[in-house]
Amino acid sequence: MHVGTQGRRLGAFPFEQQRETRDSVGRVRRVKVHRHGSRVSGDNVGKAAASEPPRTQTQRTMRGGAAGRGAALRAEEPGDEDSAAAGYCDDAPGGEDGVLGFSDSLNGEVKPRILLMGMRRSGKSSIQKVVFHKMSPNETLFLESTNKICREDVSSSSFVSFQIWDFPGQIDFFDPTFDYEMIFRGTGALIFVIDSQDDYVEALSRLHLTVTRAYKVNPEINFEVFIHKVDGLSDDNKIEKQRDIQKRASDDLADAALEHIHLSFYLTSIYDHSIFEAFSKVVQKLIPQLPTLENLLNIFISNSGIEKAFLFDVVSKINIATDSSPVDMQTYELCCDMIDVVIDISCIYGLTDSEAGLPYDEESMAIIHLNNTTVMYLKEVTKFLAIVCFVRKESFERKGLIDYNFHCFKKAIQEVFDVRVEVQQNRELLSQRRWSKLTVTNGGPSNPQ
Repeated sequence: MHVGTQGRRLGAFPFEQQRETRDSVGRVRRVKVHRHGSRVSGDNVGKAAASEPPRTQTQRTMRGGAAGRGAALRAEEPGDEDSAAAGYCDDAPGGEDGVLGFSDSLNGEVKPRILLMGMRRSGKSSIQKVVFHKMSPNETLFLESTNKICREDVSSSSFVSFQIWDFPGQIDFFDPTFDYEMIFRGTGALIFVIDSQDDYVEALSRLHLTVTRAYKVNPEINFEVFIHKVDGLSDDNKIEKQRDIQKRASDDLADAALEHIHLSFYLTSIYDHSIFEAFSKVVQKLIPQLPTLENLLNIFISNSGIEKAFLFDVVSKINIATDSSPVDMQTYELCCDMIDVVIDISCIYGLTDSEAGLPYDEESMAIIHLNNTTVMYLKEVTKFLAIVCFVRKESFERKGLIDYNFHCFKKAIQEVFDVRVEVQQNRELLSQRRWSKLTVTNGGPSNPQ
């Protein structure tokens, strides 16, 4: 493998502190809280360590760099320093049980909203921590149950820019004290998580109620169903579970004369890359420029002799776009692993502490020769985007042609990127003006902040 990078070493050994907490049965546990937000119970550290193979000192350092790089990269976004490491929960003034209020959705925010809903212990918070905070799946076993609505701003790039709202399973947001219309009005996607290893009859009932109410408020919502925790099921059982859940959900909608509502179903697990692939498909539906990006990728691979190309967000490993050829899971996993390798090596062997720069910049690139005469080629596109290509060895010998077409592709992507930024800024300005007029009319302050 040949890796060319510029960067600096970041987050090799996360800062830790200890505190006490109680589990569901009241037992006191000592908890280590890492700098990047992950938690490992003091009573179960041995169990977590035993479940993973022994690591050398270098491997432990690389793992720390992988965990900290999301915060390091996202912190470069203006105004995102406070929420880059672990997100936050907002408390509504005067609200009951610290539940988040939704009146702030009119204050100029125009980011698409993704809602994470489902029953208790279905795995919603674990999904968020693994995808956006690089938490190890084993560490999510010790996450405390979410007891309030948490909001996190994800702004790693202009294409991956949205809000994630994590809803506790025990909260009935259809209660009259909640303004559920405000919840769904600004929502781009609703992800309902179902635990495949539990009895999902009640979950299907809650899914039907949620979808029908949300659709009446906002018919433009994309409804996504994650059939989660399938890592403990056989392949046949996975397919059977998906068919059963999909049939029951579709029958419930048909009985309510709402068969025109489309639900997308995904088999997911935090112990493999299926959760990243599913989240990628959800995010792609929120990108208006997706057809343009796919067309640019098709032109790039046809002119360069490349078999397959992906455009990735390097912070979250979300696939922004790919060409029109089919995608298989193994190819997607190789891309995610390659991004991890590039960022980890950049953090360890990049720029010295005295030099400025990110661990991922315009000099970052990697070439990996697979044992099946295929070459993987990664190149930086923007500060947060990378293109990962699969090309035959004989075609890769014309690397100059590939680099020339890549230069043209990168220029086109930058133009699309700039247009998207300009559109977002105009929308924010228009939304702030509307908010100012509304607050002045109601006699409130004219400043949304």
